[in-house]
Amino acid sequence: MLLASALPGCTVGPDFVRPAAPSFEHYTRHDPAALTDGEGGVTQALRRGQAVPVRWWQAYGSPALDELVATALDGSATLESARATVAQARHLLDPARGARYPRIDLTASAARTHGARDGGQGGAANVLSFGPAVNADTDAFGANRRRVEQAQALADYQLAQWQAAQLSLSGNAVLQAIALAAAREQIAAVGDIIAVDRRNLELVRLASEAGKSARLDVLTAESQLDSDRALLPPLQQQASVAAHALAVLAGKTAQWEPPPFALQDFSLPAELPLVLPSLLVRRRPDILAAQAQLHAASAAIGIASAQLYPDITLSAQWTATGASVGGLFGGASLWSLAANLVAPVFDAGTLAAQRAAATDAYAAQLGAYRQALLQAFGQVADTLESLRHDAALLEAQRKALGTALAVLDLTRQSYQAGQASLLQLLESQRQYQQARLGHARAQGQRYADTAQWFIAMGGAPTP
Repeated sequence: MLLASALPGCTVGPDFVRPAAPSFEHYTRHDPAALTDGEGGVTQALRRGQAVPVRWWQAYGSPALDELVATALDGSATLESARATVAQARHLLDPARGARYPRIDLTASAARTHGARDGGQGGAANVLSFGPAVNADTDAFGANRRRVEQAQALADYQLAQWQAAQLSLSGNAVLQAIALAAAREQIAAVGDIIAVDRRNLELVRLASEAGKSARLDVLTAESQLDSDRALLPPLQQQASVAAHALAVLAGKTAQWEPPPFALQDFSLPAELPLVLPSLLVRRRPDILAAQAQLHAASAAIGIASAQLYPDITLSAQWTATGASVGGLFGGASLWSLAANLVAPVFDAGTLAAQRAAATDAYAAQLGAYRQALLQAFGQVADTLESLRHDAALLEAQRKALGTALAVLDLTRQSYQAGQASLLQLLESQRQYQQARLGHARAQGQRYADTAQWFIAMGGAPTP
């Protein structure tokens, strides 16, 4: 044991070096400092270098949303599976570490023998043996050390996968809650539009029966009603899909009823953390997972390289023998020390090919890591542009809604003064409801893209 620990040894193969962080500080050509949807709207400030809150969804100011995400994180079967996989990977570290230390075994045997003595007479005897045995792998070229390194990297990979599952679960819960609220708001707007269409159709029919309008006007009103009715089923389907998705995320069946989310229950987060690219690569779970796989591939090269060199093992054994249990402590004893060396001489290039394959696997994993970086930066840039366009769209929809409301007020006043017909009033109401529908869509999209931003920033690090 002392000799095995005293051997200096060396570790062959490349030492893993974490890829350098990017030096650029912007995701697009001109990262905005703030996103505003016009006068009277909400301005979202991008705080460069600010950390993402641990419970970032609380920025929406909805207690029901907070409770939903907590329920999802507690009851998710996906997270339960991911946690078990992390524990498994950590437990697999112990055998890899244990191979670096001497192994001590206790051996014992009992036998009864019968043999012929001098003169041809046979006799029986008991033979008992007992003693410890020690075996140690010197790990002269670091194969076991590389296996420990590989096992640690695989454990880091599973941890990153668990963190990614947490981020995906919380993000999807927020996105589906917003989708449900936006669908309900649009359903209400379409319901009001259909109600106006029905009143229009009724008035046109009365006018047609009185001979004051043509049959074509009735068909036009009916066509408009049918077209607006067709808007309702897809929105109802969106609401159903979002509700069922929330049930799955919360670990419930489809019979579970989600909270009655509404857009007015949410507050648009006024501050958005902007994690620098050099820090993003150290916190996003998908990038950390790709880095861990790259580390494991690097360790595999070391393992394959060590197979090209001799393997030296040391063993020591002491055995006491006797005819009885008491005789073990006063009888004969045997001890032995041994050193074994196994060196590859001819393997038809197998070991060299294995090392070359491990090197190629590392190169492939390096490409996958670089692709993960590009995808991450691309997602951040896309989300940033989406937020910019969402602000512009919401500003336009807010103006359209305000204009439609002003037209409706003037038309209502004109109708009360006898200067506008009822059909004109109903048409103004219909235009207002359509503007309300567009505003609901734009508002829901901005809420959803804001959640996508927190996800793109990698969420908060999991302890």
